[in-house]
Amino acid sequence: MPLAFAGTPEFAAASLDALIDAGARIDCVLTQPDRPAGRGRKLQASPVKALAIEHGIAVLQPERLDSSARVLVPSARPKLLVVAAYGLILPQWMLDWPEVAAVNVHASLLPRWRGASPIQQSILAGDAETGVSIMRMTRGLDAGPVYSRRATRIAAGESAGELHDRLAQLGAALLVETLPGVLAGTLRAEAQDESHVSYAARIAKSDAVLDWTRPALELERRVRAYNPWPVAEARTASGERLRIWRAAARAGRSGGAPGTVLEAGRDGIDVATADGVLRVTSLQAPGGREMTAAAWLAAHSTDGMSFVAAG
Repeated sequence: MPLAFAGTPEFAAASLDALIDAGARIDCVLTQPDRPAGRGRKLQASPVKALAIEHGIAVLQPERLDSSARVLVPSARPKLLVVAAYGLILPQWMLDWPEVAAVNVHASLLPRWRGASPIQQSILAGDAETGVSIMRMTRGLDAGPVYSRRATRIAAGESAGELHDRLAQLGAALLVETLPGVLAGTLRAEAQDESHVSYAARIAKSDAVLDWTRPALELERRVRAYNPWPVAEARTASGERLRIWRAAARAGRSGGAPGTVLEAGRDGIDVATADGVLRVTSLQAPGGREMTAAAWLAAHSTDGMSFVAAG
């Protein structure tokens, strides 16, 4: 049965790849327009576009889903429209385009963490588990009924990037398992419990500045949640900005004012917080590359060093 697919980043490419491997007939793919990327700021195709071209699938790249985009969409209706991290809000005419339904792959256990940043928010909140949901799309933000869910535990120290990669594969597998029942009409979607809804707002670069007057455990979660983007940032009293890629909270009293560097060695750089100590184990200086704390310390001294307590 003919399908259409809408998605843009690597998360979406995992689902498209799984559909192709499963033998699905995909008549067209919608993805975001090519964007400048890299040092040369050359236009770069999205991972979904690159995969579609590799398999000879027609690609549409409208800037907006307005009336002009409607003209581009094939008149032949697909059985399903599969959506994963597309990046544009679907208007009603597009939700009505497929014969059966528009189906979305979402990186959370709905109704928890509707919205733009469910992976980061699950880490920030200290959730023990998260997962993926396959839902029927409606006009509400991630509010449609859910066909299936699959949970996974969040590993200790796991970054948003690492969790993203696991959820992309988990979502792709669940999608392939779920679609036959949707197409056959044997799988019914269940309404979400509105009393358990939580929202994941879009992440901004300013969110990643560390506030050392917060507890160490909270700061560790921020470092994990903002790896690989926008990457947690610490500002020293001398005005230097360091990107913090990896860090771990250590229990107990810090014995210093928040932001004070207490100790530094091969195991990391210990910084006082409002509650406990945050041990920085991987960081990046401006214009440099990510490196272990031990490597950074080989060329830098922490004598008298402290971080600005609040962002």
